[in-house]
Amino acid sequence: MAAKIRKGDKVVVLAGKDKGRTGEVIEVRPSDARALVRGINMIQRHQRQTAAQEGGIIRREAPVHLSNLAIADPKDDKPTRVGFKALKDGRKVRYAKRSGEEIDG
Repeated sequence: MAAKIRKGDKVVVLAGKDKGRTGEVIEVRPSDARALVRGINMIQRHQRQTAAQEGGIIRREAPVHLSNLAIADPKDDKPTRVGFKALKDGRKVRYAKRSGEEIDG
């Protein structure tokens, strides 16, 4: 199945502690059905000091399940479902079902 959420997409969080917030997808992990979103689901990890890295408390993003994310509509930034359509030149593109606008350029 084609990926509905890809790296670089602007998404809206539908559930959890960050519900309603938006962010950019940094990484998608299809095997786990999860994605990393910039500034969303922040956790703190205690990092031991090594020769290459400073020690202390590190804040970073934790993965969010794809079912809790929705693409932000290009027109009004509200959550939308994603559909696929073929263009006249044969390209397959994603579009926002809410407004009908293309997501892929």
